[in-house]
Parts: sequence; structure tokens; C-alpha cells
Amino acid sequence: MAARRAGWQAAGHEFQALAGALADDRRRAVFAAIVLGAGDVAAVAARTGLSARDVVTSVRRLVDAEIVADHGTTLRVDGERLREFARTAEPAAPSPAADPREKVLRTFLRDGRLTRLPAQRGRRRVLLEHITERSFEAGVRYPERAVDEALRAWCAGGEADHVTLRRYLVDDLLLTREHNVYWRP
Repeated sequence: MAARRAGWQAAGHEFQALAGALADDRRRAVFAAIVLGAGDVAAVAARTGLSARDVVTSVRRLVDAEIVADHGTTLRVDGERLREFARTAEPAAPSPAADPREKVLRTFLRDGRLTRLPAQRGRRRVLLEHITERSFEAGVRYPERAVDEALRAWCAGGEADHVTLRRYLVDDLLLTREHNVYWRP
């Protein structure tokens, strides 16, 4: 069992190297051109529209990942290496049921910014709770200016505005307001 686990760990590292090599759009285009028969840098550049420099850089990364073989003047996909990888790859583990809260957050937040407010009340509540927990400490009183500043950071670049967001937080009783001072109840 330990030997199998060690093999799967090694395969995992190989998978990361393979995924990393193919994660870039230019490298994928170069790889595809080589698969389709472009055998040298000039042919790959002509087929992809990339500069020779970009092609050479991409080929170097693909060769380092051992999925493309460079035989001096000829490039080819290392099919045996790909078959070897397919034989040793760890079987995919069944994914646990996704947390519905996480799904809502992934849908409406990008890079810590609110893309838009959900129309559905339950989803909006999940999002508002997340923003409240991350922006305001319980028991601390915040002047309206501080609340607006915290909420502007969430709304930057999205469709929602901080005033609407603040109103929802108060309406959903996630923030309490009195004389332009806000706090988490």
C-alpha cells in the first residue's frame, strides 16, 4: 500500500508538471500545432501566429515537462511519455458534495470582489453573511463613513454599489443602525 501511495504521489507531481506546462494559452497552441504536424519552430510560429521567441519559450517549457521531444531540428509529441503518464496517474477521488454556501460565494465573488448581488433572497443572505463576517467585528461600532469604505472595497469593479449593499445588510438585520453608527448585533 505504501508503494502504491508513493507511486500516486509521484504521479501527482508529474500531473502538476503536465498541467503547469499546458496551463498557458500559448503553450497549448504550440502543443496543438506540434500534435498537428508542425515539426519546427518556424512551422509552429506560422501555424499559431505566435512570435518565434514565444514559440521557443513555450517549446522549452514543454520539453522540460517531457511531453515534447526536441530532436535538434524536429519537434514531436512524446507519445510514449503521455501513455506512461496515463498508466501511472492516480485515479480521481470522488469529490465530496460541494458546500452550497461555497457555490454561492464562487458564483458572486471574484478575487474578493462582489460581481453582482443575487436576486434570490437565500443566496443573497449567504453572500451578505460572508461580507459581514469578513468586514465587521461583533460589538464594534462603526461610523457610516467606515462602513461605506469597507463596502466600497467589496463593490469595486462589480455591478453592485456600496449603498445598496449597506441597505441590504441593515434590512437583513446583519448590521444595526442608529444615528449613522453601525454595528453587528
